[in-house]
Amino acid sequence: MQHVKKIPMRKCTGCGEMKPKKELVRVVKSPEGEISLDLTGRKAGRGAYVCRNPQCLKAAQKAKRFERAFSCPIPQEVFDKMTEELSKDEQ
Repeated sequence: MQHVKKIPMRKCTGCGEMKPKKELVRVVKSPEGEISLDLTGRKAGRGAYVCRNPQCLKAAQKAKRFERAFSCPIPQEVFDKMTEELSKDEQ
C-alpha cells in the first residue's frame, strides 16, 4: 500500500478559497510588529495567506481582513509595497 502525502491547505484572505499552501503567499506580522510578504514561508511571526493575484490582495485590504487577522491597523504604504512585490513575483 502506497502512502499518499497530505497537501496542506490554507484559506486565501482575499477570495476565501481553500488552496494548497504552495500556491499562496504568506503575509507575516513579525514579533516586532512589522508586516511584510514572506515569499519563503519561513519568517517568524503570525501569518495569513493570500493568492498571488493582486485583486485578492485588494479584496483583503478593502474588507480589512489583514487588520482582523493581525489585530492591528495596517498603513497604506504596506499594502502598496505588498502589491509591488506581488506584481514583481508574477513576472
